[in-house]
Amino acid sequence: MSFDPSAFDSATFLRDYWQKRPLLIRNPWREWSNPLEPDELAGLACEPEVESRLVVQEGAEPQLEHGPLPEDRFGRLGQAPWTLLVQAVDQHVPEVAALLEPFRFIPNWRIEDVMVSYAVDGGGVGPHYDQYDVFLIQGLGRRRWQIGAACDETTPLQPHDGLRLLQAFEPLEEWILEPGDILYLPPRIAHDGVALGDDCMTYSIGFRAPSRRELIESWAQEALAALDDDDRYADPDLAPQANPGEITAVAIERARQMLVERLSDPAGFARWFAAYATTPRNPEIEWDPETPFTEHEVREAAAGGARVLRNPASRFAFVREDAGVMLFINGEGYACAGAAAELAERIGARPSVALDPALARSASAIALLLELLNQGCLAFEEDD
Repeated sequence: MSFDPSAFDSATFLRDYWQKRPLLIRNPWREWSNPLEPDELAGLACEPEVESRLVVQEGAEPQLEHGPLPEDRFGRLGQAPWTLLVQAVDQHVPEVAALLEPFRFIPNWRIEDVMVSYAVDGGGVGPHYDQYDVFLIQGLGRRRWQIGAACDETTPLQPHDGLRLLQAFEPLEEWILEPGDILYLPPRIAHDGVALGDDCMTYSIGFRAPSRRELIESWAQEALAALDDDDRYADPDLAPQANPGEITAVAIERARQMLVERLSDPAGFARWFAAYATTPRNPEIEWDPETPFTEHEVREAAAGGARVLRNPASRFAFVREDAGVMLFINGEGYACAGAAAELAERIGARPSVALDPALARSASAIALLLELLNQGCLAFEEDD
């Protein structure tokens, strides 16, 4: 599936709407096809490695259950409206991962995952707001979205342990989405979606938005790991001062510089941030192949112009360095130069890449391919 260029202009969207105001996009796909069946989504919610939630609107407040769900849970739900939410479905279903491709005008490292929801008539999670941008794609059925005002940390919330629901919600706009329609919401915009009829499926493309606190905390921990206790405050030019109780401006600046010198390392920060930004949502899941590839197999495949596919569960990004690029995948860095650097840029840009037969003559490119294939970050495309 791909956008119809006449129906969506990414440059105009970024200029006028991204992180500014909501936008309703009526079915911009050349041909919309729902990529996942409800039964398949329910099956994923039963898997222990998949993050899922069930929200049942029974009683005064919604009841929240965390997965994995028992296989017979859906048969015991009764008549109360309910919603199933499954995170990171793109990591498990290639057809859902394909929904991300039209949105690659947003840098890869900013994309979090595709959450899929299924709701029966009247189902929803209640009025809330998110701290990140989201594209809400209607897959099956119809959903009514009501949009409210911008929220912040002072906005009152309901006293619910698992759901951040608004105490008061006043809709300012209302739209009904049909299959293929998309609603874009900037961060902190109040919204409430309710299924109109059964078999309502919505695909939510969410984006990473690390907080300043998260960045400072993680970067500081990285910097601390590289420090030695012998690196201490020193003042060999200390001079007598009128009042020994004063911490002088010179001393304060000297101490501040000790911190600034380490924390303002541009190259080190770039590498740390790329590793941080590519850390996968579920790092505990292993994707390596049952039988490791050999160097001979990889070289032969490259010579034949084989095509490699990125694992949708792997995060790819790179930063430019003087000697080439530093490729980061799932938080791990790979220094690449020459042919390997060209390969790194290509696999960072597209979900699948046809290998240049000339790569078979590059030891560094073959070594990179071999490692990524054996880690399950890449796979050879199989013939139909």
